[in-house]
Amino acid sequence: MPDLLEQLEKALETRALFLESGTPAAFRIFNGFLEGNPAFCIDLYGKTALIQNYSREDKAEEIELMRNWLLKRLPGIKTILLKERSGQISGQKRGVIIYGKELDYRLLENGTWYALDLVLNRDASFYLDTRNLRTWAKTHLTDKTVLNTFAYTGSLGVAALAGAASRVVQLDKNKAFLNLAKRSYALNNFPVRNQDFMIRDFFPAVSQLKRSGETFDCVFLDPPFFSSTSRGRVDLETGSSRLINKVRPLVKHGGWLIAINNALFISGREYLDSLEMSCSDGYMEIEELIPIPLDITGSPESRAAEPPTDPAPFNHSTKIAVLRVKRKV
Repeated sequence: MPDLLEQLEKALETRALFLESGTPAAFRIFNGFLEGNPAFCIDLYGKTALIQNYSREDKAEEIELMRNWLLKRLPGIKTILLKERSGQISGQKRGVIIYGKELDYRLLENGTWYALDLVLNRDASFYLDTRNLRTWAKTHLTDKTVLNTFAYTGSLGVAALAGAASRVVQLDKNKAFLNLAKRSYALNNFPVRNQDFMIRDFFPAVSQLKRSGETFDCVFLDPPFFSSTSRGRVDLETGSSRLINKVRPLVKHGGWLIAINNALFISGREYLDSLEMSCSDGYMEIEELIPIPLDITGSPESRAAEPPTDPAPFNHSTKIAVLRVKRKV
């Protein structure tokens, strides 16, 4: 137990800058996988703390310790939500409130509002590791057209609109996820055009866009680690290049393809090699690698373990590459 408290204190100390900002924000308080206790992860969404328990063992004592520690060290917290990733009782995986009453339903990041539904599914409806990519979208996509594939709740597309993108198409097969994206639009007074929300499987939707001759200045490709439907299969360990080649024809000449691979057991070198192979025909080049924020990776002072594969030259197993696309003209 004292070890867990020490780990929590060290992690909190390295995140002091987040605590000094004074605005509603989301960040990782403790990444146990890299900071000494792989059973737990603690995130903050506004004034709601989320404890993720990945263990199959009884961790009631540790959870109570973290609950009390959070209330003592972060007195602004109003609610604590617990997600039991191996939970057997209905609702445990989506989350159970263990302190307080009301969950945050929105979040302000970098001047942009994002809608939250922290019990929407096993995830928290908003990915923290792509924070720097949202900043990139907001600063690079003014007057650009954007396709956000595997959009989930649409945060990358929302960031692009916040940066004055001219059009954003959000593509995801889950209607509930895209409805949350629409709530984010409403929070920012962005117009909701139903034709820009494609509730479809990735594979037939991309084929349809190709047949119609549509192209975009930027395409985000942020697929799940693994997914299989009657229309196609996603496997980031073996098939990331195939997905890149699938969407590359949708990128305008001089446009960007943002490729994200979160496969834990694919090293950074392996992924970079596959990207370089995809670029070997001369019609695409790696322009930039976008790092994952330090609250996700853990700082050198708080990190107590290394990932199973070396992410270098990326700084985390979530590997983000900005690819510049050329077309035959």
